[in-house]
Amino acid sequence: MGSKDRILRQKEETRCKILEAAYRIVKAEGWQGLNMRKIADDIEYTPPVIYEHFSNKDAILMEITKKGFLQLYNELKDLKDQISDPEELLEAMWMNFWAFAFKNREMYQVMFGVEMTCCMMKVPEAELQYNLFLDAIGNVMNGYPIPDVVKQKYFTLFSVVHGLISINIVGNGLDGEMNTQILKDAISGIIRSLKD
Repeated sequence: MGSKDRILRQKEETRCKILEAAYRIVKAEGWQGLNMRKIADDIEYTPPVIYEHFSNKDAILMEITKKGFLQLYNELKDLKDQISDPEELLEAMWMNFWAFAFKNREMYQVMFGVEMTCCMMKVPEAELQYNLFLDAIGNVMNGYPIPDVVKQKYFTLFSVVHGLISINIVGNGLDGEMNTQILKDAISGIIRSLKD
């Protein structure tokens, strides 16, 4: 391996360490607790090394947002590859969306702007999961020819699911069983309406 390759590999490893440290700090202290000094201390580097890789905290948030959307997209794509029934797939995708939010709470917060500034509109990776949902909704609607109607149905479903997630992240929320029932009722009701 040449020295150029080794230098590139080391840069990428440092970049990954920075992102891992940032996420570790956020999981322990929340997004308000994240700063460049803490990241540098965590990985035992000086702050200038962090700035060599990321110009500021927002650049780190953007990178975490991208990673989150790619992770969500891959989970949803796996479901698409496993489930052939359009209605079952759409329900499974939204249930996965819900599970993703609580399994990756801090990442979800930055992806969708729960209690903080959102990076969603600035990353093309956000389009990946959005397009999977549009395809799934269109399939339930038997390839409905009006894209605006498909988008409206997506935002109806998103509003319900994201709203319930946000209530639970920001406040105390409801108990787990009630949440799941509300979520299933809303999703199945909206899916039924897609065929009308």
